[in-house]
Amino acid sequence: MSNSEDKTVPVIGVDVPVEGILSVEKAQRMAEFFGVLGDPNRWRILSALALKELRVGELAEAVDMSESAVSHQLRVLRTMRLVSYRKQGRSVYYCLKDDHIFNLYQEASEHLDEPDD
Repeated sequence: MSNSEDKTVPVIGVDVPVEGILSVEKAQRMAEFFGVLGDPNRWRILSALALKELRVGELAEAVDMSESAVSHQLRVLRTMRLVSYRKQGRSVYYCLKDDHIFNLYQEASEHLDEPDD
């Protein structure tokens, strides 16, 4: 049976199942996703929202940024489905999109707090 038939790829003498390797499309989406997280201000906003849902003004005060700058960052974060919002009267409250985003934030934070080897 050839490698194309059994769907494995030889890698340094070991067969790796092809279905375990990211598709080009998914790898591109992940690169874009993590690229959005390359901005420290976005991480600060996510850290505030990991604590509780907040309005733009509250977020701006918490992270010491202008409301305009926070609004811009929230638009980027919403585009990548990292945050969501709900309206209550005239107020708009932002929060992390779901537990996946909270867990991603928490795992990254804990990883960085680990001692060096």
